[in-house]
Amino acid sequence: MLARTDHRTPASSRLNLNPRLNPNSRQAGFSLVEIVVALVIGMLGMIVIMQVFGVFGAQKRSTSGGNEAQNNGAIALYGLQRDIQQSGYGIGDLRLLGCSVALRAGVVLTNLAPLTIYPAGTVNPPIPAGDANTDTLLVVYGNSNSSVLGEEIRGGGGTAYTMETPFGFAVNDRVIAHAKARGGACIGVNALTLDTVNGAAGASITVASGGGLITNQLFNLGPAPVVRAYAIRGGNLTVCDYMVSNCGSAADAAPPVNPTVWVPIASNIVSLRAQYGNDTTLVGGRAARPNTVDIYSLVSTAPAGARDGSVECGWARIPAVRIVLVARSEQFEKTNVTGPGVGTAPTPTWAGSFARPAGSAITPINLSLDPNWQRFRYKVFETTIPIKNIGWMPDAPTTC
Repeated sequence: MLARTDHRTPASSRLNLNPRLNPNSRQAGFSLVEIVVALVIGMLGMIVIMQVFGVFGAQKRSTSGGNEAQNNGAIALYGLQRDIQQSGYGIGDLRLLGCSVALRAGVVLTNLAPLTIYPAGTVNPPIPAGDANTDTLLVVYGNSNSSVLGEEIRGGGGTAYTMETPFGFAVNDRVIAHAKARGGACIGVNALTLDTVNGAAGASITVASGGGLITNQLFNLGPAPVVRAYAIRGGNLTVCDYMVSNCGSAADAAPPVNPTVWVPIASNIVSLRAQYGNDTTLVGGRAARPNTVDIYSLVSTAPAGARDGSVECGWARIPAVRIVLVARSEQFEKTNVTGPGVGTAPTPTWAGSFARPAGSAITPINLSLDPNWQRFRYKVFETTIPIKNIGWMPDAPTTC
């Protein structure tokens, strides 16, 4: 019989794998030099990452700043274009244009017109001037269902009228009785009244106050006529509703601007410029229905060679207006990014890129009034807006 062999390792020769129990074992790890080298490499990596992050962050801010300028300018231009396209609806008749109209007690519109441009530097404008080197605008139109050229009055006067065509008048509509013959001076010393219809039955129309005049034309501006003033104030495009507030108040427009009167509708808009598009063509010595723009200018009166230079005759020759807006990014750059040698338009006296007919006036945009103007990025928006309601105006009288 074979003897049993014990294959177990003798206790004296077995290794103790627990280092805590084996005083002869050495612990493996990093030396101090290795740790220091690893820290240096990690710090260098972090520095590179932060530098790359900073570069891309700056590029992102510049890009987003340009996008903000693009969005702000588009919003501002859309609001202006929408109102200007409607301008003149309900008042497109020479018997109204150029007259003063009392909107309510203590608030008088001194020059009724579809669109009035008050250039920068205008002395004593009815709307307080905006930021330096910017224009202000006043837009007027109605929203009635009546004829935009007014309705004939068969009889009556004061507060009661018998209408030839009473359809389209309703209680609370705002109306104006015409104040002059075409080409003549406004009737009466006082301003006309934007009256309110308080009765409409059959052919009879009654108004709240009346002017005491027997007239032959009643103009309906509808229940919610629009009289809005636009201005750049504090770097924002602001709008004032003349039907609610007195936009001629200098106190509300002075810094800090009263935001309940001059409501901001687009931020970082630094310039607004506008020009009338004039049709100077005369047919038989007088203005015909406006058709094409011959020149752009800030003059709305009749051109040279016409028989009359009155405001209303001038409006018979304005089929369009030209608008230029400049929007600025919010990001203030560390170095100059705009201007001659470092960027594209606008330059300090940028005048626009529109192809203008010969003889047109240039209204430069001066951004250098801000000493840091070159540290911002800009977007320029230009458009020509038709004054379509002037096209419905009857042909200008022989006095024009």
